[in-house]
Amino acid sequence: MSEHEDVAALADVGEGELLDVTLASGDSICLFKLDGRVGALGNVCTHAEFAMSDGVLHADGTIECVWHGARFDCRTGVVVRQPATDPLPVYEAVVRDGRVLVASRPAT
Repeated sequence: MSEHEDVAALADVGEGELLDVTLASGDSICLFKLDGRVGALGNVCTHAEFAMSDGVLHADGTIECVWHGARFDCRTGVVVRQPATDPLPVYEAVVRDGRVLVASRPAT
């Protein structure tokens, strides 16, 4: 089981918003909140290495890279619109005592 790192206050992750945080390993993570649920993905678009946290979280549960329009399912990291072909890594995120904790390694 992967250890979890405290990365942000829950209050810092607004509904429908994206937030860039960094793990102790240096990995950049894109936190999001959709329908009250906090999630975490790798923050680097697999198509052209642009920050996903600078993108758009859509109500349908997709996150869009604003550079070339690639879209990923925010729950699974799976590509739903090209030009990306590789999924984003998904990290387990949990909320505890008003803090967001993210697994130190991706689940996928």
